[in-house]
Amino acid sequence: MIRLQTDTPQFFSDLGDVLRLFYGDVAVSMSDGDVLFEHHFTDADGQWTDRWTSQGRESALTQPAWPGTPLEVKRLRKRQVKSALYQLLRELTGMHPPWGSLTGIRPTRLIYEAMEAGMSPEEAEKHVVDVFDVTPEKARLLTDIARMQQGIREAAPGMFDLYIGIPFCKTRCAYCSFSAGEIGDGKLVAPYVEALLREIELCRKMMDEAGMKLRAGYVGGGTPTAIPCADLERILAAAQAAFPGAVEWTVEAGRPDTIDAEKLRMLKARGVGRISVNPQSFSDETLRRIGRAHTAEETVEAFRLARALGFDDINMDVIAALPGETVSDFAHTLDVIEQLAPDSVTVHSLAIKRSSRLHEQLVTAGNGYGQIEASQRASEMIALARTRLTAGGWRPYYLYRQKYMAGNLENVGYAKPGKACLYNIGNMEETVSVLALGAGAITKWLFADRTLRIERAPNVRNIEEYIARVDEMAGRKRALGIRQ
Repeated sequence: MIRLQTDTPQFFSDLGDVLRLFYGDVAVSMSDGDVLFEHHFTDADGQWTDRWTSQGRESALTQPAWPGTPLEVKRLRKRQVKSALYQLLRELTGMHPPWGSLTGIRPTRLIYEAMEAGMSPEEAEKHVVDVFDVTPEKARLLTDIARMQQGIREAAPGMFDLYIGIPFCKTRCAYCSFSAGEIGDGKLVAPYVEALLREIELCRKMMDEAGMKLRAGYVGGGTPTAIPCADLERILAAAQAAFPGAVEWTVEAGRPDTIDAEKLRMLKARGVGRISVNPQSFSDETLRRIGRAHTAEETVEAFRLARALGFDDINMDVIAALPGETVSDFAHTLDVIEQLAPDSVTVHSLAIKRSSRLHEQLVTAGNGYGQIEASQRASEMIALARTRLTAGGWRPYYLYRQKYMAGNLENVGYAKPGKACLYNIGNMEETVSVLALGAGAITKWLFADRTLRIERAPNVRNIEEYIARVDEMAGRKRALGIRQ
């Protein structure tokens, strides 16, 4: 445990995130700990100074005080105190995290901020390296993504995106922390579908009143195709009737053991142009280890069936640093990806969330998931994926980061030209309002006023609670004051 004493306790949580860049999933306390990090802040003569000490080392950072709005001052104060702590940690450990001092999940924003201030993409890239200590390779990844997002990053005024969550899976993956459960005997599916249809209708009225139109729809999970075909069709039909005119519909078919010709034909008939068929790995041993109830060959068969039925926009997800996987195993997965040639590929870095079974197995029980070894392996896999995929014609088009990721790395979506997912870009960049329906879904509404604020309305995660309280969930959205 680390003890952290600071003159700016409002940033305690953010400072804990900086410590975890170097020490992993360590507990941080204001009152107890084996190692002390002590911080003092002064504001004098128009200068802000943050001074950190620990283990006989000291680091200080001084910059001119910023005379902006309270929100701007808070943002810049947080940035400086984190940077000062990061500077000390680099000296203490000799480590250089690939994303430097950044702990946020959307680093592309820094590139856009710099370009909005008048910098060229090349100057913005250098700015991110110089100010935030991001490695040149990662900074270049950000400018590559910005180029791919040109013209599609933002929606036209009066448009929103839609997320519908189907929180059921055939089995629960060991790394999963989503608000999803095993479908079991299916007794919750019918009442869940009815509740979801109710939320769709209530939200239709809200969107009509606000004069908002749908740009892109996304059905995720869980695994949407885990529920019966007729139920999934009812949901799609209701959503498309309530929110017509979308230019893009995605459904995560996801698990190949839930994909069959009947469901694929239904999706095609309902105008779903984009689906996911997610292998995660093409190693059967790994699939068994992480709790997937299918084989690598079944993934190939499901993909080829979707192609044969006319789907020309298929995504595949893979995960780097899965337990027990070697770089050679991951390279084999990339071999198969290249042979199948999906239209987009999402490369995830394994994140061991505290609510996942994998956290219990590998971290809590201490079953040998070495952080340093896993980080090195993840870095090599992520670099290999970038090299192989870009050489094959896929280009990075969105990126996000999570806590507890192996190697403090990132998740990146790669796509062939013209196949970038609008919903993914708008949601990850937070440039488009998202109306989110279903258990655990979080509505994010952008307000184009002076503060450019984002308001959130989360739905309850528990499936039975969602069914019982669906009217309340719709009411939470109405309370946001949704408007154009």
